[in-house]
Amino acid sequence: MNYLRFNLKRIIVLIAVLTINIIGLFTTKADAQQAYPTLHKTIKIEGQDIFYREAGPEGAPTILLLHGFPTSSHMFRNLIPALADKYHLVAPDYPGYGNSSMPKVDEFEYTFDHMAEIIEKFIGKLGIQKYSLYLMDYGAPVGFRLAVAHPERVDALIIQNGNAYDEGIDNNFWEPIKAYWKSRKAYNKGLDNAWWKNVKAAYKKETMANEEALRFLFTIGATKWQYTNGIRNTETISPDTWNEDQRLLDRPGNQEIQLQLFYSYGSNPPLYPQWQAYFRKYQPPTLIVWGKNDEIFPAAGAHPYKRDLKNLEFHLLDTGHFALEEDGQVIADYMRQFLSTHVIALAEAEFSQEILVKFKVGVEDSQVNAMQAEIGLQQIKTIPELNLRVFKITSKKSLQEVIQACQKMSFVEYAEPNQQYRTQK
Repeated sequence: MNYLRFNLKRIIVLIAVLTINIIGLFTTKADAQQAYPTLHKTIKIEGQDIFYREAGPEGAPTILLLHGFPTSSHMFRNLIPALADKYHLVAPDYPGYGNSSMPKVDEFEYTFDHMAEIIEKFIGKLGIQKYSLYLMDYGAPVGFRLAVAHPERVDALIIQNGNAYDEGIDNNFWEPIKAYWKSRKAYNKGLDNAWWKNVKAAYKKETMANEEALRFLFTIGATKWQYTNGIRNTETISPDTWNEDQRLLDRPGNQEIQLQLFYSYGSNPPLYPQWQAYFRKYQPPTLIVWGKNDEIFPAAGAHPYKRDLKNLEFHLLDTGHFALEEDGQVIADYMRQFLSTHVIALAEAEFSQEILVKFKVGVEDSQVNAMQAEIGLQQIKTIPELNLRVFKITSKKSLQEVIQACQKMSFVEYAEPNQQYRTQK
């Protein structure tokens, strides 16, 4: 019973002292989801409605989630609540996708340059100053443009089937798309490999215009294939995924938008050297969680990151293109561990030289002063009603060494790091 009273008292003390957002009080997923539900919002950017999902504590490290083709922020619907207890997550829909505006292709510049500009204005309007980037499929060229433009804003990269190397698009799937980049009138270019012969057979045509063949990727069969190809168990994937994406692809005018972005994807490979130079120069902490059975962005595109990134954690998962659908919890766990080390730990580093000491009743100032002199401490704050004091470490001792030295003092009840979370305000 005394042990219980002691721990309850200690919890109350910690709540009183930590003045910035205290994270981690919610010990179950249900608690976290109730405290930080996913909110569904819309703001105006360049006159367009940009829909986004948002969850997590204000002031916690931000993760900007950038979706791929042909989906939307819907792909992050499960990842967001899985991490919202400790992170501020934001997932926008690009124009033409999800619940954002869908201006006609002749009324809006559907290019990757412009998509990156839209997202940069979006995060600016939300007041986000620092973030980790989750990059998947189309999210990679959008996010890498942001990172190169503002490397100081990037805490970390989480790359999931997002390409930055020629090796990643050196396969059958990309052959007719590459020909389409050269000419939108390309005819039967790159369509005689094993992948695209199946498409021509389905249409009962020996030859096809490239654009006609690419329209196959907007059909329900192709959309379902993206979700189910290369996965371990199709029964674990909800049909709601491809049905929702297909509903949006089937909107009048949306296929023309997608063709325009297929063509604009050709602007990305010339930027690969610039993105790779960014990796080498700035060395952002990077987590790769890659569905290795993806035929669009195969594992051949994951390995080259090892050439340029030294601070890299690398995982190939036995799943397909939309890895979050089958291995969402695995990815969330990897992210939690990785970001705890590379983002939260750094955010707390500025406070790592502070300790919180609770003294026993009756401690005298002379004893505290002697402790400061012996260990190398400077008192910076006191809470007399709780017998608590905050000290800054002035010696060359490590944090752990200082805590151990304090705890050896007969008049100290306990000592621990004075941990706080960085805010973005």
